[in-house]
Amino acid sequence: MYRIAKDFHFSASHELKGLPEGHPCARLHGHNYLVTVELASETLDEIGFIVDYKELNALKDWIDNTLDHRHLNDVFDHDRITTEWLCKVIYDWCKARWVETAAVRISETPKTWAEYRP
Repeated sequence: MYRIAKDFHFSASHELKGLPEGHPCARLHGHNYLVTVELASETLDEIGFIVDYKELNALKDWIDNTLDHRHLNDVFDHDRITTEWLCKVIYDWCKARWVETAAVRISETPKTWAEYRP
């Protein structure tokens, strides 16, 4: 199996509703997110790629125009924007464009990450 991955960055705020009073994540806060999209295939195209990394610029454009420096609760009209949930949203966006999409991993901090991999 061939695998490639590419990283993307964005900064955004969110709030997590439904948490106990005093929980720090219930307050308005933000992260400098690191998104890693992974693609996998048993075969390569005629050039030798799974997908040309340049094609993945579409994800960068979507992130920049939709997520970067935004309040994610407003973007998605959802009050529980967890990193796990966001992984699935970005995975679905990628899978609709590149069938080779295998996983999306997002880090909120240098020490934490979540991943969606079907």
